[in-house]
Amino acid sequence: MTRPRLIGTALVLATLLGVGAGFIAGVLPLPGRAADQDDNKSEVALAFGAEEVVRPRHATMPQRLEFSGALVAPASAVLRAKAGGTLLALTVREGDRVRAGELVGRIDVAEADSRAAERAAQLGAARAALAQADRTHASNERLAAQQFISPVALDQSRAALDTARAQLDAAQAALRTARLVLRDGALTAPIDGIVAERKALPGEKVSPEQPVLTIVDLRELELAGRVGTHEVSRLVPGMTVQVRVEGLDRAVPGRIARIAPAAEPGTRSIGVAVALPNPGERLRAGQFALAQVTIDDPTERLTLPASALVASGGQSYVWLIEDGVLARRVVSIGQRDAHSGRVEILSGVTPASAVLAARFENLREGAKATIAGGSGAALAATPSTPAATN
Repeated sequence: MTRPRLIGTALVLATLLGVGAGFIAGVLPLPGRAADQDDNKSEVALAFGAEEVVRPRHATMPQRLEFSGALVAPASAVLRAKAGGTLLALTVREGDRVRAGELVGRIDVAEADSRAAERAAQLGAARAALAQADRTHASNERLAAQQFISPVALDQSRAALDTARAQLDAAQAALRTARLVLRDGALTAPIDGIVAERKALPGEKVSPEQPVLTIVDLRELELAGRVGTHEVSRLVPGMTVQVRVEGLDRAVPGRIARIAPAAEPGTRSIGVAVALPNPGERLRAGQFALAQVTIDDPTERLTLPASALVASGGQSYVWLIEDGVLARRVVSIGQRDAHSGRVEILSGVTPASAVLAARFENLREGAKATIAGGSGAALAATPSTPAATN
């Protein structure tokens, strides 16, 4: 290519590049100009629904103390054999209902029967001996009056009469004892209730004081629970308790019957017994139960929903809407009520504060904020359930 042609081509390219640069500059804004336009734009305010903003309110915060344990039957009895022998019959089984004094079994007391017969024979001999001693003494008294016998002989006959009388008393006592053993062969229920366990079977040999039956009265049960030593001071006998028993949909009302005077060694817990009336006998001994005691709070406290609090760096804070902007406010908290989901606020807010009721991400202090539907002056003192966190 010749030199003149190269120069002409270069001039054409330069012209085209200048025109393109001018076109691009006219269409695309310069960076400095774009920043100026952004600065002129107004900030968009965050809008919160009325259900997402609450005001602190004064309320009492009853404390709820919970403890658990198994149900037990305080009115229970163990029927024991009073005599040794073979268990001839046991007419009741587990779950059978019995009445106090009802015959439920019998023990073979053949040996005791023989002993009773022997004692009866001895009693007869003692009566005969007494009768003979009485006749002899009466005769001696007549002879002594006629001075046919000495006073010493009369005293001896009187002593013999007294001995025969004592022997008769001993024989009568021995017979009564033998008959008691015969009566102990009959097994009778000591209380009204339900047979919980049979501890012996017919045909077995039983010894005196051996357990035969366990009988429980289910008309009133007790929850045997334990409470920590730091909490038991809040409880007093007679307090109302709501008890939830496994297998039942509704809580059963009860009352604190007894509180143990001392803690169990090594456990730092104290036994508490809760009485539960059980007229329909729906409850059974051994069921697991959870008791809840509500302790009234006489003081009204400034409270917020627990969902309004945010924890960070060992501090708790809330987000407020003040003069149309967001403000982050550190608060001091007191008691917590897990049942109502509220927390006592000791400092940091007032009843007039508009507080975000839920936790929101990426909030910035000083950002503009509004309450949908108005300024928030008409917010109710009792908030609704907070909205879910965005």
